[in-house]
Amino acid sequence: MHEPSPLTIPDSGPARDQVARDVTAPPILPNGAELFARYDVLFSDVWGVVHDGVTALPGATEALRAFRRKGGTVVLVSNAPVPNFRVAEMLDGKLLPRDAWDAIVTSGDIALAHVDAAGYQALHWIGPVDRDAALFERVPGPSVALDKADAILCSGLDDDINETAESYRGRLEHALARRLPFVCANPDFVVDVGGRHYLCAGAIADVYEAMGGDVFWAGKPHASAYRAAHEAAERIRAGAIDHHRILVIGDSIRTDLTGARLFGVDALFIASGIHRPVLMQGDDIDPAKLALLFEPEGTPPAVAAQSFLRW
Repeated sequence: MHEPSPLTIPDSGPARDQVARDVTAPPILPNGAELFARYDVLFSDVWGVVHDGVTALPGATEALRAFRRKGGTVVLVSNAPVPNFRVAEMLDGKLLPRDAWDAIVTSGDIALAHVDAAGYQALHWIGPVDRDAALFERVPGPSVALDKADAILCSGLDDDINETAESYRGRLEHALARRLPFVCANPDFVVDVGGRHYLCAGAIADVYEAMGGDVFWAGKPHASAYRAAHEAAERIRAGAIDHHRILVIGDSIRTDLTGARLFGVDALFIASGIHRPVLMQGDDIDPAKLALLFEPEGTPPAVAAQSFLRW
């Protein structure tokens, strides 16, 4: 085993603040039950935490179910560019039981709400229409040419095997000339599917924003994602939930951990997701590599790390 003995993390107060200042890398926990006992609500990422793109991860399934059995609430927060019901169906197909979660918040829902609020009637679509039909079927009308569009709605690359974000630069230059807003329905840059990485809508949105384009990021790490999750949890628990009683679980420093810091809640880092190639030796975290990942100034903190989500 490569995991050191877990460090003791104070619940709150100056001692906890001192740990945050003195420890660059989060302590590695083989099991999470003691940590989870401090919280009432989990905001869990889906892809890379609950499943690996192919099937549900047994340890994660048991952890979420155990948390709920003890009275906790689990809100799955996904940057999937489709409505929440479609993610629920997908999780059924990956054999995640429905008693492992209470609610699902998706980037697709956030993007659709933004399109409605902004009053966009003519959208130019970018993304695999068949795969993301649940999103595109819920916007006004079919896809239109850029010259006739009010905005761009992007769920991903049209062809994420043969294209890169740079494949869209010409189209983005045309959009920028018309000052078209860009609605990014999946802020992830990359996703891990059974160990292979594929680019996401966020990679295209990042290029457009760097060119000077106006991008609405519908999901993590932006405030809309965890705000929607917080509202869902308060409806489920029928009362206010203090941010100190919420734990974010995620595998992405850029989206999950940054979003947790911006929302003012704690985070548990899962190393076996998108950072696995640089962090893991077999099924264990390499502590030295974990320290290097968290070393750069400004890296959002995590209260702990696990190789895989486990109870």
